Amino acid sequence: MKILVRLPNWLGDMVMSSAFIRQLSLCYPGAEIHVIAKEGLHPLLDFFPAIQGKYIFSKGKYPGLKGAYKFGRYLRSLHQFDLFFCLPDSFSSALIGYATGARQRVGYKKELRSLLLTDSYSKDQGLHRVDQYLELLQKFAGKRDSRQNVCLQVDSLQRSGIIINVNSEAVSRRLPVDKAVSIIDHVRSNTSEQITLVGGPSDKAHVEAVFPLLKDTTNINNVSGSTSLMDMVKLLASSKAMLTTDSGPAHVANAVGTPTVVLFGAGNEANTAPYNKTDLTIIRLGKLSCEPCVNNKCLKYGIPKCLTMLDEQIITSELKKYLS
Repeated sequence: MKILVRLPNWLGDMVMSSAFIRQLSLCYPGAEIHVIAKEGLHPLLDFFPAIQGKYIFSKGKYPGLKGAYKFGRYLRSLHQFDLFFCLPDSFSSALIGYATGARQRVGYKKELRSLLLTDSYSKDQGLHRVDQYLELLQKFAGKRDSRQNVCLQVDSLQRSGIIINVNSEAVSRRLPVDKAVSIIDHVRSNTSEQITLVGGPSDKAHVEAVFPLLKDTTNINNVSGSTSLMDMVKLLASSKAMLTTDSGPAHVANAVGTPTVVLFGAGNEANTAPYNKTDLTIIRLGKLSCEPCVNNKCLKYGIPKCLTMLDEQIITSELKKYLS
């Protein structure tokens, strides 16, 4: 049997889908598992469970719905797939599966996607994202062998230092500059550990606005915008602990077993927090009537007050528990 899986399009979601891939191999022992990953996230596949085929989908090379269909036809020329699982909710992702000619195509209902899928199901919005993926498999296959943790496989590395990430794709989840400075200053004054500030290319300007305002940059290294995704995974796997906003790197750290403290503003931790509970601390203010919201911008205050009101002492104390 040949199975094709369209993986999610966001870093955190793709990390969380590793549990689905592991469960899939248990439900269908001996099956060939092939995956489609978004260009830019594909290096993450090097840390995934065993996969027989890896295909990179580039929107630049295959633009629009026509491009998605063309990409699916290309995959059809390579293999006859028996099963296709669509983890993203987009129409174009389901279209890729349809174009592959896979005999059975499985995904959640949304808009007109059901026309492209042979088996479509309603999504339980109350579940964690990982459990939504696993439930899709359970609904189709009728079984779930065991609970799966989220795991990226990285060679054992010596751990040292702290990683701090103040960024997020959504402004409502990103630490404002003044608050980021205050938190980093407090951590710096309470530990001698090396501190590394991280971020992707789109985060570089934000981190560079923070760095010059720090009171003491001794033993603080800013690598934002200068590390590849593969380097980021290895960096997180070699760190003692991570302090981060609700973001993709939070899920990476959790998946490689690095103790992680996550600051939640917007977003609901019941659905999107890092999945593995071991060595994980979630900090939320929990004092505002609007918490939690799922807006990408703070509509009530302009800046995310749920983040700016967090207590630096509590944050640093929780982080230091993982350093002792």
